[in-house]
Amino acid sequence: MSNMDDLLQRNVRFAATDAKNRTPEIPFVPNQQLYVITCLDPRVDPAFIFDLALGDAIVARTLGGRVTPAVIQDLAWISYLHELRAPKADWFDLAVVHHTGCGRGLDDDALLRGFAERGGDDRALVDQAVFDPAQTVPVDVQKLLDAPLVSPQIKISGYEYDVETGLLRTLVPPRSRADG
Repeated sequence: MSNMDDLLQRNVRFAATDAKNRTPEIPFVPNQQLYVITCLDPRVDPAFIFDLALGDAIVARTLGGRVTPAVIQDLAWISYLHELRAPKADWFDLAVVHHTGCGRGLDDDALLRGFAERGGDDRALVDQAVFDPAQTVPVDVQKLLDAPLVSPQIKISGYEYDVETGLLRTLVPPRSRADG
């Protein structure tokens, strides 16, 4: 029996509810006007951290919650769709969320060497490491603010999520390029 068997049964129960009807009319204008970029780590789930329901936010998950060229490309596309298809809709806020206790294994030379021997890009992993969110969050917020394809209307902020307490700490208050 696969883990998926139970999950598929959970899906049947979900499909029988009205939760799926809460989705926004325009998919790139989420109900709570929120776009979250955060880590792949399952301890950092925006649905729980922000008490969100289906359709409330757009969520991008990357290693460490880092802003990559792919994240910027996706955000640029969503920005473009928003400007073109929903020009009168309010703009969403974007939260960059890095967490405490991130980067496990990325400080282990033997582990990284083994990954490289398999053909993995160990240097790229180390470059994306988050050992101190106070250092990495401002860098990633600035990357987004500097990205010319990302709408200047988006308010971007940055946070550290403490996996022990469950609390968020503001590291970069909301700002946009439109603010000046």
